[in-house]
Amino acid sequence: CFVQSAKHCFYPPTHSSTVTMGIEKEQIKKGNGVYPVKGQQVTVHCTGYGKNKDLNLKFWSTKDPGQQPFTFQVGVGGVIKGWDEGVLGMQIGEIAKLTCSPDYAYGPGGFPAWGIMPNSTLCFEIEVLEVSN
Repeated sequence: CFVQSAKHCFYPPTHSSTVTMGIEKEQIKKGNGVYPVKGQQVTVHCTGYGKNKDLNLKFWSTKDPGQQPFTFQVGVGGVIKGWDEGVLGMQIGEIAKLTCSPDYAYGPGGFPAWGIMPNSTLCFEIEVLEVSN
C-alpha cells in the first residue's frame, strides 16, 4: 500500500503519468487468511458498479442468479489492472471496495456489453474466498 489511512489504501500507478490514477481500497471486513502472491489462483465474489458512469448502478455480480464465484490468476494481466493490483493486497476472508480509475479498469474502450462507458471509473466490492497454486 502506498499511502494508508484507517480504512483506505491508495495504490499509485506503475507507469509514469501526469494524471494521478490507480486504485483506492476501502476495507469493509478484515480477513484472517493468507494473502495471494503473483501467479496464484484466486477465487472471489465480486459486484461491479459504474454502469453508464453511475457508481450506484451495478453492471455485474457473482452473486446474481446463475452466476458463480470468479477465479483468476492474480498479478499476471488476465483481468483489469485494478483487480490484479488490488486483490494482491487482500487476504482470504477480506471484503473490500476497490475504486479503479479508468486506466485501471477498461480504459478508453470501456466494456459496452455491460454498459461500461469509455474512460469510466468503476467500483468493485470484492470478497476473497480462496487462494490456491
